[in-house]
Amino acid sequence: MSRQLKADLALLFVTIGWGASFILTKIALTDLEIYNFLAIRFLLAFIISSIFFIKKMIKLDKKTIKLGILLGIMLYLHYAFQTVGLKYTTASKSAFITGLNVIMVPIFSPLLLKKIPKKASIYGAILAFIGMGLLSLSNMTSVNSINIGDVYTFICAVIFALYIIAVGKFTSDVESISFAVIQLGVVGILSLITSFAIEQPVISTSKEAWISILILSIVCTSAAYIIQNVAQRFTSSTHTALIYTGEPVFAAIFGYIFFRELLNTMGTVGAILILMGMITAEIDFQMLMNRITRRKF
Repeated sequence: MSRQLKADLALLFVTIGWGASFILTKIALTDLEIYNFLAIRFLLAFIISSIFFIKKMIKLDKKTIKLGILLGIMLYLHYAFQTVGLKYTTASKSAFITGLNVIMVPIFSPLLLKKIPKKASIYGAILAFIGMGLLSLSNMTSVNSINIGDVYTFICAVIFALYIIAVGKFTSDVESISFAVIQLGVVGILSLITSFAIEQPVISTSKEAWISILILSIVCTSAAYIIQNVAQRFTSSTHTALIYTGEPVFAAIFGYIFFRELLNTMGTVGAILILMGMITAEIDFQMLMNRITRRKF
């Protein structure tokens, strides 16, 4: 198994975790406001990660701190714009617009990294984008004109695309784990500041909420972002964005398992196209054609 395939499988694990996170987040948000929740989730993830990787955190250098803060700000802005956008647009439109990053990454990568994605990755991204559209818009009764929420969400998509590219560019230049941990701390601190500014932050007393928060902090935040920062040393930004399009697919699977929520025909076709796009990106068509040619002759 190649290092890239191992990295892609690790990112798939992250995507599955994020798919499950919708259920856990829904439970936690019954007691907490959004930024209050994000502050607890990311600060707890930062503390747990720092303790677990204390030896790496002690050896932090200026470059890792500087880049970690920069990417942490980008990650926070992604959450901030997405959250504000949801106040003015529908969840379906938000999911679709956010999913535009799967197309933005292969467009931005040649401009920023001077590296053209492989054709298989581009084809896979196109399939996944179409699938994302069908899946996200399957429950939409009407598509109204563009509103301010759509604009905020589009900015969120651009930021996340740039974040994925930036992780791929910088993670090889620093110690990947401490690099990711710094980002978690930055998101947590900025979320806490925002919560105090526009909310009334509280500490939940609900046992169910804390179980959800702990799982989200350890699995879906600490482990997820550390895995991403390490895995992107061995795979492309385009592959990363493409694999992340599987998030709503796994969210739908967990929604069916726990709440018996069913996708309609349009949504099911969309989910299949996303999975086909992910598989397409993993196929080395040149090697496949060479093998077929050798067998013929």
